[in-house]
Amino acid sequence: MVNLTIDGKNVEVPKGTTILQASAKLGIEIPTLCYLKEINEIGDCRMCLVEVEGKRGFATSCIQKAENGMIVHTKTPEVLEARKTMLDLILSNHHQDCENCVRNENCELQELINQFDKEKTVYDGTKNTYEIDDKSPSIVRDPNKCILCRRCVSMCNKVQKIGAIGVTERGFKSCVSTVGHNSLNDVNCTFCGQCIEVCPTGALAEKDSTQIVWDKINDKGTYVIVQTAPSIRVALGEEFGMPIGTNVEGKMVNALKQMGFNKVFDTNTGADFTIVEEGTEFIKRLNNNDNLPMITSCCPGWVKYIEMNYPENINHLSSCKSPHEMFGALLKTYYAEKEGIDPSSIFVVSVMPCIAKKYERQREEMKQDVDAVITTRELARMIKQAKIDFVNLDDANFDDPMGEATGSAAIFGVTGGVMEAALRSVSEIITGKPLDKITFEQVRGEKGIKRAEIKIGDQKVKVVVAHGLANAQTIMEEIKSGKADYQFVEIMACPGGCITGGGQPIKSAKIQEEVDVHKKRAEAMYSIDEKSVIRKSHENPVLKQIYKDFLGEPNGELAHKLLHTRYSKKDKYRFVK
Repeated sequence: MVNLTIDGKNVEVPKGTTILQASAKLGIEIPTLCYLKEINEIGDCRMCLVEVEGKRGFATSCIQKAENGMIVHTKTPEVLEARKTMLDLILSNHHQDCENCVRNENCELQELINQFDKEKTVYDGTKNTYEIDDKSPSIVRDPNKCILCRRCVSMCNKVQKIGAIGVTERGFKSCVSTVGHNSLNDVNCTFCGQCIEVCPTGALAEKDSTQIVWDKINDKGTYVIVQTAPSIRVALGEEFGMPIGTNVEGKMVNALKQMGFNKVFDTNTGADFTIVEEGTEFIKRLNNNDNLPMITSCCPGWVKYIEMNYPENINHLSSCKSPHEMFGALLKTYYAEKEGIDPSSIFVVSVMPCIAKKYERQREEMKQDVDAVITTRELARMIKQAKIDFVNLDDANFDDPMGEATGSAAIFGVTGGVMEAALRSVSEIITGKPLDKITFEQVRGEKGIKRAEIKIGDQKVKVVVAHGLANAQTIMEEIKSGKADYQFVEIMACPGGCITGGGQPIKSAKIQEEVDVHKKRAEAMYSIDEKSVIRKSHENPVLKQIYKDFLGEPNGELAHKLLHTRYSKKDKYRFVK
């Protein structure tokens, strides 16, 4: 242990603790910009400067380790002035347009500007001006708002191991960009959106689709249906000041109805269809020892990753569409026929925690099952635009007949959730007997890779769950080498799964340091499952009825036509000829 004094207060911390961390233990707040716990600890922005007695100059508290007997000052006039100077230097090359920025009132740079009362910089000189990259269907990159904190670079290179972006040029011309300064649409980006989640400014944001949706809502000739993914309901409330992990399903449904959507449905129903189709597909592969292991295909960022990096293993992917795409296909066929609605007048909007879903929606293979995708953040903006008092809304229910779902569908948003939901149904379909225990703790938790051997009847099935693309790479290398003997694999591109997807509410570095966001949202998802009357996808009565009246049997001819697709090799770099 190490003993030191910070602002006159004694504190004892483990060896290796930084001054920043030690200060936080005392409740002493030190400003940061580039710092992001365990991801970006480089001390570049120098906003966290402190004074250490006996040491020359200022210390960068986010990387300076605490030492025994150290005396630290965090609020001397000299320290505060140094921080102001650092902020001035950052602002001198920053295009300040806060009122029109998507991150207005949720920007870590803006927060510091307000804290230091710095509306304008004293260093008024030439600013770098860059072209905005808005060519991708998912991400808008505005280098003019970039402060070179390198958080996005660390996330893309260290956590995801993609390397789509990096720091180019040197000195004043330094810039976070792509290979050859090409669009993110033309490089090896998977559109996971984790770069957006860690960006402290508006330099990275999702492609906005809110106006398209408003236009369709206001078009009397269009029948607009909205569906909401499982994880939206445990994150949306955060955009309105509610505690992290609050389940706002009822308020969300009420808000969507007030906004003018013709019908409000639950993507969880689509998730139940995914489990039945995917589970049936897995059983067939297992019985025939065909293209094992089978890998889940509900995450479009992961699908794009394997198409670019492991095209030789595409045959291991399940042929199932993702839940919202399945649901979109059913809305434009079964539901349209049942309700006597012209399918061409139906406009399906998906509210997703994922910006890769924007890319997925426009894939040729999906046949325009879904017409627009908005993120949790975009939905929050639309609710605010509609002047809806979200916090004080009464609860409302999803519309019938497509609004019923199971607990299995709810946990789709958590890493391991798809695997657990599939195991519940696969086990009972194979054995013909109800499970003694419905939960599969072996595939739960925040560990990056979770391996397990599950007994189903008289056989043992080896499964593995991975989240984050660096962990996905580990699993794929095992499969590629022939060393893996898995039979069923779940992979999610985003660390933590959909609950911490690239379209979810953005949390500052300070909040991420203090609160386990993933854990709180995950607990809420599992709570929904535990409280559900029906907890197995294959027991969903809506699903059973649709198979009886329309689809026929799972994995049958019509089910395959509407709910399945094919994936193919994709070039990493589209600009190379």
